[in-house]
Amino acid sequence: MTSTALEVRLASRPTGWPTEDNFEIAEVEVPTPGEGQVLVRNVVMSVDPYMRGRMNDVKSYVPPFQVGAPLEGGAVGEVVAVGTNVTSLAVGDNVLHGLGWRDYAVVPATHTVKVDPNVAPLSAYLGALGMTGLTAYAGLLATAEFKEGDAVFVSGAAGAVGQLVGQIARLKGASRVIGSAGSAEKVKYLVEELGFDAAFNYKDGPVAEQLAAAAPDGIDVYFDNVGGEHLEAAIENLNLNGRITMCGAISQYNESEKPSGPSNMIQILAKRLTLRGMLVGDHKALQPQFVAEVGAWIASGELKYSETVVEGGVRQAPSAFLGMLRGENTGKMLVQF
Repeated sequence: MTSTALEVRLASRPTGWPTEDNFEIAEVEVPTPGEGQVLVRNVVMSVDPYMRGRMNDVKSYVPPFQVGAPLEGGAVGEVVAVGTNVTSLAVGDNVLHGLGWRDYAVVPATHTVKVDPNVAPLSAYLGALGMTGLTAYAGLLATAEFKEGDAVFVSGAAGAVGQLVGQIARLKGASRVIGSAGSAEKVKYLVEELGFDAAFNYKDGPVAEQLAAAAPDGIDVYFDNVGGEHLEAAIENLNLNGRITMCGAISQYNESEKPSGPSNMIQILAKRLTLRGMLVGDHKALQPQFVAEVGAWIASGELKYSETVVEGGVRQAPSAFLGMLRGENTGKMLVQF
């Protein structure tokens, strides 16, 4: 095994859109696991929208990344060394953990989840069968309290979470599933491959007008990954007692000035709407149900998922992250080592 490895550090905090200059590639010695720890050689890692918020030095639901320190994020790798007093894992096991953005990671064995490549590809444990999938599942069924017959609108619908939300809604008996995306190719993918009833390119015109045309009877649930104009449009088109899951607001993550809120918030009162924020960590109790149900749909081919995989290892992680923020991915954006 090599004695040195690479990691990606936060070189500086971005103002507005991040650039490659905000990242630093550093060569370090491969660490040795101590008591209760394992050394993992990462195989695939995830880049996700929430990581943009952690680049800012602000108080939030998760601590910010530290300048000069390696970034963190979901990764799957192979255990290559085991410290003392570890009985749950062995060399050769594959595990899911939270220390991506580096070639090798020392992780407490208790902070890993053993995964089986014979059940699903390792990348799936970062996406459809991982945090992404649980976010979609819990955000729709628990946070939005989806009911059979609901009409559902998903923004960022070709992204990692959005593509699963729409399909779960369809499989659970939605009356209509509508998605927005940022290109004609993604719109076609949503309708022809994933079974959305309608989809539109938000760049083609006002979102409120396109949504009204796609959902002439209104919508009952809005799953928000984008915020901004999409949120205002959803409020405009929601039916009485409609529900909104606030999962993300990627349209605002790189704003250098404080963005304005929707101008039609009074409709939340008039329509008796419910707007709830959600964090996937609050829904761990749903994990067994999620894995059983979504895993069965994937196995049967009823639920599909796509990935955009960037080859070249950790050196390519910054460019993959920036590409994800620009919407260059369809489905989960991953970095293959």
